[in-house]
Amino acid sequence: MADWFGKDTFKLGFGLMRLPRTADGSAIDVEQVKEMVDAFLAAGGTYFDTAFAYQGSEEAIRAALVERYPRDRYTLATKLIAWGADSAEAARQEFTTSLERTGAGYFDFYLLHALMRSNYQKYDEFGIWDFVKEQKEKGLIKHYGFSFHGDPELLEELLTLHPDVDFIQLQINYADWEDPSVQARANWEVARKHGKSIVVMEPVKGGALADPIDQVKAVFTEANPNASFASWAIRYVAGMEGILTVLSGMSNMAQMEDNLSYMKNFQPLTEAEQGTIRKVLDILSKIDSIKCTGCSYCTKGCPMNIPIPDIFRNRNSQLVYNQIQGAKMGYARATMGKGKASDCIQCGQCEGACPQHLPIIELLQDCAANLE
Repeated sequence: MADWFGKDTFKLGFGLMRLPRTADGSAIDVEQVKEMVDAFLAAGGTYFDTAFAYQGSEEAIRAALVERYPRDRYTLATKLIAWGADSAEAARQEFTTSLERTGAGYFDFYLLHALMRSNYQKYDEFGIWDFVKEQKEKGLIKHYGFSFHGDPELLEELLTLHPDVDFIQLQINYADWEDPSVQARANWEVARKHGKSIVVMEPVKGGALADPIDQVKAVFTEANPNASFASWAIRYVAGMEGILTVLSGMSNMAQMEDNLSYMKNFQPLTEAEQGTIRKVLDILSKIDSIKCTGCSYCTKGCPMNIPIPDIFRNRNSQLVYNQIQGAKMGYARATMGKGKASDCIQCGQCEGACPQHLPIIELLQDCAANLE
């Protein structure tokens, strides 16, 4: 399906994964979400993005949006996570549960959640592609697509097998545009080749680009002392061809107000501003990070089952983006049920398999010291 939204469409989407919490952190602060919803709609926003897997989010948006506004005032997206279900029946039940939680009646956008090499087969195994098409025929889904965290070859395969996909959701930001482990540019090019509109996720790279290292802050501040660091990241992707909306996972009213300040009357980056981004990328490229491409050749014969590329990715989050605690949390998730960096027995299998000839044993020792 070709792009169905014009260039003047409000390009900011309200991501509902990181909603504000009550003071004790025990629940979503629905009253604050209501204020954010009101401000977003008043500015011209319409796109709200949640998911079955976002705990409490679907119920919160029912209270803050669905029960307070006419159905034609907004568009709602949610997602089905087949690889989180233990059967086809459980996976399909997620759709019914999401309808019940949100009370929306139907979904304007419905996504298969987080497809990648390690899990995309589950959507075939459970018959989910046909299932969502059936719901679309019933009018319960207006547009269907999928969010994607894989390589461009897999994206090409999926879009060839499923040409009726209406849109896709991709991770795109200026830091990942040429990153060999994310391949944002290549995935964007595949999507555009197939004429698919794109919803952008992680435009601020999980918050890393909203609070960059000091050298980067200095470049942005010199170029425009009044612009937030997040604004550079979001405007960078919003100006690209084929972008349906750019999701921002806003957690408080201050973030909402900042985003609306430059997206209400959105202007793409000028050539001078693009030059500023290039200066920032030059700074980031010179930081002494681990030059891992994420090919995973090193992991196939690892006797300790150590997820080496995932570990290196989290260490780079510390080195390049100063995400100290976030990287440690990511490391803990990546090594859950697998080997840790400190479990390396220095057999050398990984170094013999690495196309980049990285000193993996030494790097794992550094990762253990900084991430465990």
